[in-house]
Amino acid sequence: MAAEQHERVDEPERAGEERAFIVVDALDLGIRQVAPDESAVEETLLDVHDRAHHARVLRRQETDDEHQEKARVGLGRSVVLREASVLAGREVTITNPTKIFFPELRLTKLDLVRYYVAVADGAVRGVRGRPMLLKRFPNGIDEEAFYQKRAPAKRPSFIEVATFTFPSGRHADEIVVRDVAQLAWIINLGCIDLNAHPVRAEDMDHPDELRVDLDPVPGVPWQQIVDVAKVAREVLADMQLEGWPKTSGSRGVHIWVRIEPRWPFDEVRRAALALAREVERRAPKIATAKWWKEERHGVFLDYNQNARDRTTSNAYSVRPTRDARVSMPLSWEDLYASNPADYTMLTVPKIFAERGDAHAKIDEHHGSLERLLELADRQETEGRADAPWPPHYEKKAGEDARVAPSRAARAPVRPKLPVIVIAKARAKADALAGLERWKARHADVVRYLAPEDVLTDTMRGRSSAWTRIRVNLKNVPEDARPAEEAPDPDYDPASEWQ
Repeated sequence: MAAEQHERVDEPERAGEERAFIVVDALDLGIRQVAPDESAVEETLLDVHDRAHHARVLRRQETDDEHQEKARVGLGRSVVLREASVLAGREVTITNPTKIFFPELRLTKLDLVRYYVAVADGAVRGVRGRPMLLKRFPNGIDEEAFYQKRAPAKRPSFIEVATFTFPSGRHADEIVVRDVAQLAWIINLGCIDLNAHPVRAEDMDHPDELRVDLDPVPGVPWQQIVDVAKVAREVLADMQLEGWPKTSGSRGVHIWVRIEPRWPFDEVRRAALALAREVERRAPKIATAKWWKEERHGVFLDYNQNARDRTTSNAYSVRPTRDARVSMPLSWEDLYASNPADYTMLTVPKIFAERGDAHAKIDEHHGSLERLLELADRQETEGRADAPWPPHYEKKAGEDARVAPSRAARAPVRPKLPVIVIAKARAKADALAGLERWKARHADVVRYLAPEDVLTDTMRGRSSAWTRIRVNLKNVPEDARPAEEAPDPDYDPASEWQ
């Protein structure tokens, strides 16, 4: 989802940082914990995971200081993980391994690295050979993340980069992951989830992946999202394409489709738009292809995730949520019966060990976009204009107006919608607090609002995202609609450049 942004400069390592060392070799699958006296014990990753889970339950009763002290005593100064792999002898330094990344679960950075090592076969498959945007949480999920597209200048010799071109024409050398050692290295940078582009480093202009992102408006139940996924599967089958579903790790579903790398980004997006409109035509009460949030209902099929600089969470990504939820690849049958809350950083390693990767054969099925593009031709012949692109792209020929209906100066077909801005904040929690204050002041209005009438927008700043909250008053009687007030809080994103 992230687009081209300015970056924050890496901070230098502080003297005396606690470190751990990950060694990837082909000898065994286990963990060797090295205490300061160099004594060692070996145990399997699964055993470590199970015991760590029980230990974390007990730790929740301890204070932060007690936990940190026990972690330091138990960990010592270094840890060596050994992973069965063809990567012989590669060392990856894990700095500050006991830093808490998920406070409510007491999960540390090292826990996160261990998770990705445990599911590496599937996680690497999802990103292999793809340039990657880095979304870094150096202090865990409770503090602001920042985006970094350029690979750090100081990096090991085994870290691969590829030059990616953005819509602006600018270039960046982005990290490319092909093995578990490279994966562990980027997790050490504070990357909680993986955000790779839909292209391979060998051909950066022709995606080999069509991404169907099902994004529900607030209040939509999980079963409705699954029902829309079923319709999308039917459309893909009619187009002779095979979809591979996974939970998004948030509220939605992703369906990844491997395609022949023959079409440029614009044509892949055009195919995705045709798919979205066809799903909307078949299931108009539960699905929408409308770009503007104030016009959406049900489940939005986000075709713009196929634009050149867009990224989404990849397979087995841990998301920055309170429960450390995972974007979990599933079979279609498992998706239909699934509860996305069942897939977390604590549960997925065991599921993966028992069942393997549901997307293990995804790279064996590359389809053609020809039928979807023929559908796009028919839709355009019927008068369907190109849908709006994100704001930082050049205006496209035949593109619909890139102005939200509520802001349109003249709207001959549809009336201007009564959408007001409630809050603008750097932190989402602050924006939500502002929304609650507005609700308290206008309690008589709140009863008219449907969940989808509250519009929460993630906006792009210089090197991070900020949050805007708006309210659509369309369901509020005109004589009861409150006047727009100054946003509370009223964050100015331009301040990032000052």
